[in-house]
Amino acid sequence: MSTREELAGKRVTVAGLGVSGVPAAKVLHGLGALVTVVNDGADERAAAQAKELEAGGITVRLGDGDTLPDGTELIVTAPGWRPDKPLFAAAAAAGVEIWGDVELAWRLRETPSGRAPAPWLAVTGTNGKTTTVRMLAAILEAAGLRTAAVGNIGVSLLDAVLADEPYDVLAVELSSYQLHWAPSLRAHSAAVLNLAPDHLDWHGSMAAYAADKGRIYEGNEVACVYNAADPATEDLVREADVVEGCRAVGFTLGTPGPSQLGVVDGILVDRAFVENRREHAQELAEITDVEPPAPHNIANALAAAALARAYGVPASAVRDGLRAFRPDPHRIEKVADVDGVAYIDDSKATNTHAAEASLAAYDTIVWIAGGLAKGATFDDLVRGAAGRLRGAVLIGADRALIAEALARHAPDVPVVDLDRTDTGAMEAAVREAERLARPGDTVLLAPACASMDMFVNYNKRGESFAEAVRGLAAPDPAQRA
Repeated sequence: MSTREELAGKRVTVAGLGVSGVPAAKVLHGLGALVTVVNDGADERAAAQAKELEAGGITVRLGDGDTLPDGTELIVTAPGWRPDKPLFAAAAAAGVEIWGDVELAWRLRETPSGRAPAPWLAVTGTNGKTTTVRMLAAILEAAGLRTAAVGNIGVSLLDAVLADEPYDVLAVELSSYQLHWAPSLRAHSAAVLNLAPDHLDWHGSMAAYAADKGRIYEGNEVACVYNAADPATEDLVREADVVEGCRAVGFTLGTPGPSQLGVVDGILVDRAFVENRREHAQELAEITDVEPPAPHNIANALAAAALARAYGVPASAVRDGLRAFRPDPHRIEKVADVDGVAYIDDSKATNTHAAEASLAAYDTIVWIAGGLAKGATFDDLVRGAAGRLRGAVLIGADRALIAEALARHAPDVPVVDLDRTDTGAMEAAVREAERLARPGDTVLLAPACASMDMFVNYNKRGESFAEAVRGLAAPDPAQRA
């Protein structure tokens, strides 16, 4: 019996509304399941979503996300719901299985026509997931394949697996939350880009966080792609139970060894998917084909290329896909050059690991940083970047933590501490950065913190930065008053 047939008539509780819960509830209802949605909040947005679902015959309970509805036979949860929720404890006590939206999509991917479902090339990591998955999709498209970048990237996996026109292969971004709730996922090939402390309040420990990331390798068929510069990712490969013949494939910014992809004289090369990998290498692309050619973005490109090559994509498609790719906004995005100073928006650098990679990409920097630290410490970040800092401008609720690290490890670096958390602080920060910068410098917004103390999200923070920079560049002096 198929999963679709098993769900017909089954009492399913969907935990959480939002971008994953609403489509999951609709899909389950359409398959004949008896669906009840529970949600912690009961705000205006949740009420509107509940009204829409109830109009379609789905039961919704707002403000009651901890009680297991009577008769529940399966829970499908939004990825962000923590494992220690009372709802899940009640489910465990009752022997009720828990799936995430990714697990549901995986189980529904069989096609009514009998055609083999599209394989998944999956990517996770603390940073770089979205960029790598979008690079991968661009490479697959350059090879003439029908594909999509899906998952945590914002495009629903459920929509992809249930599409009327089937895909050849999917490029799938997966968060640690999604992987935690996807026990039966088995990708064609997968990559863990890097591991650094993040979301530890949700997972409980670094070990638990890494273990959930490592789930992406379980059952891989062709390649487990790891970061040679991050031994923890290779450790996860060693611990994984994979299909016989599946290979470990590393990527490195240095000269690659056998079964690795790397860089030689400005060329991205493959020594993993060639006939004689001990003696030969295949040229894939030039560093200048990657936009922007920052070190961590080259690493993203190598990981994407490894997954594409694992799927059998020719080298020419890697080159063409990377040339066609353009990063999403707020990811090391150049806003403008003003008076010989480059202004770079990396608002997406919401943790120290991402900010470290961003800071490493430039020689002399006026750094705009701060926001919500989420329990992070900044000593290692500042210690590593101290030699490149021309100055620092700090904003946000937890800016004192960064100021203290700068005082310890970069005491000669001028620091402007803006005692503000209003949205207008960004304009002031850009003005202060302009004052500190000299021609040839880079003013870099790489906050190393979350944005919600001042902005709705990192996108709004980046937009505020870009608007302030455009104000500097405005030709009309009145606009700069």
